[in-house]
Amino acid sequence: MDSLIYGVPNLIFLTFFTFLAVRSSALLENLLAKPGNSTPQINSNSVLVALLDSHYTELSELVEKALLLQTLEEAVSNHNITIFAPRNEALERDLEPEFKRFLLEPGNLKSLQNLLLFHMIPARIQSHHWLVEGKKKPVHHTSLCRDATNEKILLTERNGEKIVGTAKIVKSDDIIRPDGVIHGIERLLIPKSVQQDFNARRSLRATAAIFPEGAPEVDPRTNRLKKPAPPVPVGAPPVLPIFDAMAPGPSLAPSPAPGPGRPHHHFDGESQVKDFIQTLLLYGGYNELADILVNLTSLASEMGRLVSEGYVLTVLAPNDEAMAKLTTDQLSEPGAPEQIMYYHLIPEYQTEESMYNAVRRFGKVKYDTLRLPHKVAAEEADGSVKFGQGEGSAYLFDPDIYTDGRISVQGIDGVLFPLEETKPPAKSSPVAKIVSKPRRGKLLEMACAMLGGCS
Repeated sequence: MDSLIYGVPNLIFLTFFTFLAVRSSALLENLLAKPGNSTPQINSNSVLVALLDSHYTELSELVEKALLLQTLEEAVSNHNITIFAPRNEALERDLEPEFKRFLLEPGNLKSLQNLLLFHMIPARIQSHHWLVEGKKKPVHHTSLCRDATNEKILLTERNGEKIVGTAKIVKSDDIIRPDGVIHGIERLLIPKSVQQDFNARRSLRATAAIFPEGAPEVDPRTNRLKKPAPPVPVGAPPVLPIFDAMAPGPSLAPSPAPGPGRPHHHFDGESQVKDFIQTLLLYGGYNELADILVNLTSLASEMGRLVSEGYVLTVLAPNDEAMAKLTTDQLSEPGAPEQIMYYHLIPEYQTEESMYNAVRRFGKVKYDTLRLPHKVAAEEADGSVKFGQGEGSAYLFDPDIYTDGRISVQGIDGVLFPLEETKPPAKSSPVAKIVSKPRRGKLLEMACAMLGGCS
C-alpha cells in the first residue's frame, strides 16, 4: 500500500516531463520549418558547393571575401541560379591593378558584392536555352545584383559563339547541378554602378592628393634651417628681378644690355668670392688656401671677374695639412702657386652628390680644369670621390663647404698635380726585325719528355 502511494507521484512527474519533451520537440520542428528563422540547409550536390570546389579558385575566393555565402545559400534554396565564372587569368593577371586594389579595400565591400552578384542570374540557363526558341533573338536577364536592376545581362550568339555581355563563353555547361549551372567566361563583367563607384573614388583621391614637400635644408654658413620664401600673391610682381632668377649654366651666361640702374655685369662675383673665402676661414683648416688666393696670388679677383661674367666654378680646396706637404722646389718656380691652383679649379658647378653619382655611374670621370689642357680624373673609392691617380691622389674630405649656385667649394686631403706628358720617342734608324723559324712539334716534344717518352 505504501509503495503504491509513493509510486503515484513519481508516475505523475514522469508523465509531465514526457509531455514537455514531446511539446518542445514539436515546437523546434515548427521553428526550423519556418523560412528565414535559420540558415537553409544546402545539399552537398549544390551548384554553390561545386563552385567552391571547382577550378575557378579566384572567383570562389572573392565570394568568400565578399561575405556572400549566406546570400547565395538563400538564393539557391529558393530557385535555380546560373553563374558566369571568369577564368582565373582574368582575375589574377588581366585585371587592372588599381581596380583590383579598389575591390579588395575594406571600405568598398558593397562594390565587390555588386560585381560578383552581377555574374549570377536567378534562373537556370543551359546552352540549349541560350536564345529564344524558334526566334534566335538576344535575351536580357536580370542578375542578383540589386543595385543594377536597370542594367540587364544580354545573351547573344555571334559566329556560332555564345556571348554574355561583352565576354565570350569559353566553357558552356562546365558544371551542371540540380539547382544550377556554371558557364566559364573569358573576362570579368563590370556593371555600371561599380564602374561609377571606382571613378568617383579615383577622382576623390586625385583632388585630395597632398603635394610632396622637400626636407628642410640647413645653411652651411650659419648651421641654421633655411626658411622658405613666403608665397607671392596672385598678380603681384616677382620679388627678384629676372636676371637674379636666371639659373647659372656651365657656359657663359648671356649679359643684358647696359642701361640705367643695370650694369653690364649682372652677377656680383667679387662679393661671392669674398663670401666663400670668409666661409673657408670660419670653417677652419683652410687658412693656407685662403692666404694663397688673397695674398700670394690674384686668383681671388680673377675668380670674381669670371663669376661676374656668368661662369660657374668648383674649387677643389686642399686643407692645411695637404698644403704643408708642399716643398720649396714646388713653390719656388715662377707662377707655381697660380699653376697649382688653376689645376684645382673646375669650370663647372659640381656638388658632392653630383660628382659621386657621376663616378658611381660611369666609373671614372675627367673634369676640365683652368690649367689647360690638363684634366683631373675622379673615381669612386671607399664610398667617396677620389681625385688624381697613384700617390698624388686626394679624397673628397669635407663635402659642400660652400655652395651658392655659382661657386662650389669641396675640401680634399691632398694637393693634385697633373701627370707629366709623355714625349714621343725620337726617330731613329729602323731596327732590323729578326724572325725565327717556328719549330713545329716543340710543344709535343716537351710533353713527351715530361711523360718519359712517347709511344
